[in-house]
Amino acid sequence: MDDHTPLPDHHTPPWMQQALCRAAAAGDFFPSDGVGVDRARRVCAECPVKAECLEYALTYRIDHGVWGGCSERERRRILRQRRLTAAR
Repeated sequence: MDDHTPLPDHHTPPWMQQALCRAAAAGDFFPSDGVGVDRARRVCAECPVKAECLEYALTYRIDHGVWGGCSERERRRILRQRRLTAAR
C-alpha cells in the first residue's frame, strides 16, 4: 500500500451492539492485575456474544485487554494452539 491508498473504513460489527461490556467502563476490560481480569471474565461469562468477541480479538490480533473472557496470555495460547493444529 502506498501513502496515497486510503485505509478501509472500519465499522462496528453488529454483534458489538449486544455486548454486555458496553454498559461497563472500558477500563474494566483493560485491567493491570489478575483481580481485574477475573472481574471482566464474570461479565464475559454472561455475555451473549462472548464467542464472537473472542474470535474478533484473535482475528485482529488484539494484544491488550480481556476479550471474549480471555486475557492477552490466553489468546496467545489459543493462537499458538491453532497454528500447531493447522501445521499437522
